[in-house]
Amino acid sequence: MSHYTPPSHDMSFVLFDVLNAQKLAELEGFGEATEEMQRAILEEAGKLAENVLLPINESGDREGCNYDPATHSVKTPSGFPEAYQTYQQGGWTGLSADPEFGGQGLPHLLKIVVDEMCCSSNLSFGMYPGLSHGAIDLLSQHGTDEQKAYYLPKMIEGIWTGTMCLTEPQCGTDLGLIRTKAEPSADGSYAISGTKIWITGGEHDLSDNIIHLVLAKLPDAPQGSKGISLFVVPKFLEDGTRNDAFCGGLEHKMGIKASATCVMNFESAKGWLVGNPNEGLKCMFTMMNAARIMVGVQGLGLAETAYQVSLAFAKERRQSRSIAGPQEPGESADAIIVHPDVRRMLLKQKVFTEGARALAYWAGLHLDLSHSHSDPAERERSDDLFQLLTPVVKSYLTDEGYFSSDAGLQSMGGSGFTQDWPVEQLMRDGRIARIYEGTNGIQALDLVGRKLTMKGGQLARTYFAELSNMLASVENQEHKDLCAEFISELHSAVAWVGSNAPQDPEQAGAAATPLLTMFALTSLAVLWATMAQQTQNEATIAQYPADFLSGKRKAADHFYRQSLPEIRALSEDVKAGKETLMALSNAEF
Repeated sequence: MSHYTPPSHDMSFVLFDVLNAQKLAELEGFGEATEEMQRAILEEAGKLAENVLLPINESGDREGCNYDPATHSVKTPSGFPEAYQTYQQGGWTGLSADPEFGGQGLPHLLKIVVDEMCCSSNLSFGMYPGLSHGAIDLLSQHGTDEQKAYYLPKMIEGIWTGTMCLTEPQCGTDLGLIRTKAEPSADGSYAISGTKIWITGGEHDLSDNIIHLVLAKLPDAPQGSKGISLFVVPKFLEDGTRNDAFCGGLEHKMGIKASATCVMNFESAKGWLVGNPNEGLKCMFTMMNAARIMVGVQGLGLAETAYQVSLAFAKERRQSRSIAGPQEPGESADAIIVHPDVRRMLLKQKVFTEGARALAYWAGLHLDLSHSHSDPAERERSDDLFQLLTPVVKSYLTDEGYFSSDAGLQSMGGSGFTQDWPVEQLMRDGRIARIYEGTNGIQALDLVGRKLTMKGGQLARTYFAELSNMLASVENQEHKDLCAEFISELHSAVAWVGSNAPQDPEQAGAAATPLLTMFALTSLAVLWATMAQQTQNEATIAQYPADFLSGKRKAADHFYRQSLPEIRALSEDVKAGKETLMALSNAEF
């Protein structure tokens, strides 16, 4: 049973009517990214998601990956190698990559849209090329000319894949505690020894080679995170021999079971330094930031599918009569969509998915502008916005995407809890997104501790100025006034943190998560006002069904109804400080 159809109207509305993504074609290097080209890519990506990836999603979950300890090899579920070949041969692995090395050089925003469809239809599959994209970005920015020439063409073509090897058994986020060593060799390479865990795509049968990007410490490295270097360690060496980098087993997980999550053992494996010694973490952040946006899109993608499933169920499932009186007297009962509590859950999903899509695409647009705009000042402005939005997109979309899927399951009653319907798998698959690439609490600390203090607070000033610019085109005074209250609450909370955190860092820690949510809600408030305004545009009216546009306006009104009380409460939470949070001793828990 097909349970996902790409939401083409909504994607096109956000891209071309709200964000004017067709104007990317005016930037140097993006000349081919016309609206016609972008629409063609969306159509083909939709076919890939619906016809190739979706049919093997449930079976992949049931079968999972299989590890052979005798050969240290991993077999992906039935249909995955063939699906990957289709994906690779279709050129999807190089969509936004550098044309110098065989990529198509299209905007990152388009890749985000394609990622959404992959996540909606088969998250486990999307993990394999997803990490490769990050590895490509990292080597493109930090690799030597020789490394780029050797690795990038095959990785962009998709016949080689990539991993990021950070975490070890004794340390997760605190990478300063890693023990993996890198001993210099006479030929200029390094012998890499250590164990890495939770390595997505560390071993599989989809590609000819796997390129590991590994954090390790040189013999004379300083203590802590300042002593971390980065190395590229291929599964197969240039002469075709097997490198001493082996999978030691698979993690037994709650979800994404068709994605090979490996324990990787490096036993004096041959590797080469990427970037400068002791600057590996700085280099790895290139890959991690790209991965964080991708993870946020995972939350959106899974929530979209859950919404489609639960909405279709609510329109078909009959139970009881409407409390306002029978809506379909000729039937034995009314469809459950007539019941206010079911509508509450469906609207939670609709408002989240449509708002989150605008937020993710907005961040993606500024990623492209930060690299390709002709004006250096505009590049810096967009980079400020992208840097600030990255932890917001990662955290809010994965948190609320999971809660949105949960609302979908709840609205389906007992049916949602069974494997007869796909929502339970979506929830299992999506739960990890709130944890990996830095837990959402870590993202909140990154926002408060790094992003808000960078450049003397410039990122926040740029953000608030951008919201004002966007609201200038909104004609609905009620929406403008509501947005002003969101912005005022956020301003006040940021000021409170700025006044209290310098004297007591625990105040920043206590405020971090609610403050991040405030940034998300304020962004969504302005984006919903912008979307509602755009539904009044004559050109937009001519392109979309009337119900689609009126549904947008009514969804905007519901967003303000449900989110204004929330942001007020979050502001109070921030200003309450750490007192009750830190009052208990360890023994009192």
